[in-house]
Formats: sequence, C-alpha cells, structure tokens
Amino acid sequence: MPELPEVEKAKNLINKVARGKIIQKVETVEDTIVFAGITHDDFAKELNGRTVESAERYGKVFFLNLSGDGKKPVLHFGMTGMLQIKGQPASHYREVPKSASTDWPPRFMKFILHLVDPGDESGAEAVQLAFLDARRLGRIRLCESPLTEAPICDLGFDPILSMPSIEEFRPLVLKRSCPIKALLLDQSFSAGVGNWVADEILYNARVHPEVRSNTLTDEQLVAVHHQISNVCKIAVSVDADSTQFPDHWLFNHRWGKGKKAAHNLKLPTGEPATIKWITVGGRTSAFVAELQTLGGPGKKLTRGKRKAKVAFIELPDL
Repeated sequence: MPELPEVEKAKNLINKVARGKIIQKVETVEDTIVFAGITHDDFAKELNGRTVESAERYGKVFFLNLSGDGKKPVLHFGMTGMLQIKGQPASHYREVPKSASTDWPPRFMKFILHLVDPGDESGAEAVQLAFLDARRLGRIRLCESPLTEAPICDLGFDPILSMPSIEEFRPLVLKRSCPIKALLLDQSFSAGVGNWVADEILYNARVHPEVRSNTLTDEQLVAVHHQISNVCKIAVSVDADSTQFPDHWLFNHRWGKGKKAAHNLKLPTGEPATIKWITVGGRTSAFVAELQTLGGPGKKLTRGKRKAKVAFIELPDL
C-alpha cells in the first residue's frame, strides 16, 4: 500500500503538473464506495472551473487547495490507488511493471482532471491527471477544511510535518501495551507509517517488532523516535525512488518471503544476515534475527504461545 513517502511523491507530482492550472473539465465514473459521502457528479461539479493552488499531504491523505470558497478534494489511495498522467505509466507503489499500460482513459479510473493554463480556452494543451483504484479501498471526499475534518483530524503525528519531541513521544509509547510494530501501524498514533516503513524503522532502531511498547528501554525509545523521522525524511528526500534508498536498508532485501531468491544483506560483522517474517498487528513483518531480538542484543529469540493471527483490514475512513 502507498505509505507516507509514496503519498508525498503523489503530492509533489500534482504540484508539478497542476499548480496554477484551471480545471477545465472533470470526468468521473460512478463508484458509491470510493466516492465517500458524495456522488461522482457532486465531485465533478465542485471542482469544475476552479484553479489548483497547491496540493498538501498529512499522513497517507492528500488534498488539493483550490481557488474560491467551495470544498476541497481529499484523497486516500487505500491499497492500490495511484495517479497517472496521460501519456505516462501510472505511479505504481514500488516499481512500474514492464506490462504497465499508457492506454487512455486508464483502467480503474475514478476521475480525470483536464488541466489548462489560464487563457487556454481551447484546451489543446491540457494536461490530464487521473486517479485510479483497482481494489476500491481508496476514498475520495470533499471537505471545507481538510486539516480540521475527518479523516485528517483523527490522525496522529506526521513524521515529517509534526514529529513530537522525545519528551512528548516517550509517554505516548509507554502507555501502550501492544507490540511496537502494531503501534507504529496505528494511524491515530503515527500518521503515514505503513508496513515497510515500520519494518525499516524497527530494523534501523534494532528493535524486534513484537516487543511490547511499554517495555521498551529508554535507549530503544530514543532509537525508535529518531528512526521514525529519519527513515521518512530519507525516503521523501529521494521522492520515494527505492533505487536511491541506502544500500543497508532492509527495504532492499525484505521482499523475498516464500521465494528461494537469496538476499545480500550483511550484518555489521560482514556475515550474512538472517531475515525472518512473522505476523504482527495483522501484517507480515520482516526483521533481522541477529539484530532484533525479544531478549535484547545477543540473546536468543524465544517464543511462547501466540494469539491467533488476525487478518488486516484497510479501514475505509483513513
């Protein structure tokens, strides 16, 4: 699913191609699930003729500031949402597959904005920007004040926009007894952190994903606090281009579960790392056995009985 870095990339794309342009036309298709609390016709009427002033993001949610006093479109990708510019492949979550199509209008399109420069009445040079969602877990809303209305007002801190100090962070974590991985995935705690970002945070902090939040040492708390911000800032700085992520990141090696493909992640000693996968917070979690242990560095990982695994459900209101 697109996480904070990928949604930041989408925001940047909109600002690049749409800022200052007029929405000359809005094409929509009916979808009573993705269009939340509005009809597709309502959405088109609200946007038509207005100028895109900017795009903003909070957590995994992004929205457009438009000219005039009307409502603003507030968008969430869900599991498979993405943007596409006419003539280009869609902005896929990890990498654009070789089979990606540039057919227009694209499959699974929910709306297309026709964007023109002021004074271009013919629309001959219009840029067409589409929102796609194959699995229909994304949401399209209209809000008067996106930052003070749901879903954004219900979200926790944003690691880029509103990261709390360590003094504020410490009690937020220690009052919770859930596994730290589950806490990081809770959007009411850390908005924008998803599965791969949480795994990367915990790997770099050297904390096992099953460690209970209220048992973290102060050293671990400081490390997790630092890495939440650090991982997100690095990913955003390269516009979510995973080919530019640091070589030592777990991201570059974590995708081989169920496959025999070897990874080349090394321990600080230069020896091969052991990547393991478990289910925490309903999500498959990757970790390095030698560096992330429940008993602390150097201790063997032991387990008792586990609770039944719970399937992850993408909440429709985030």
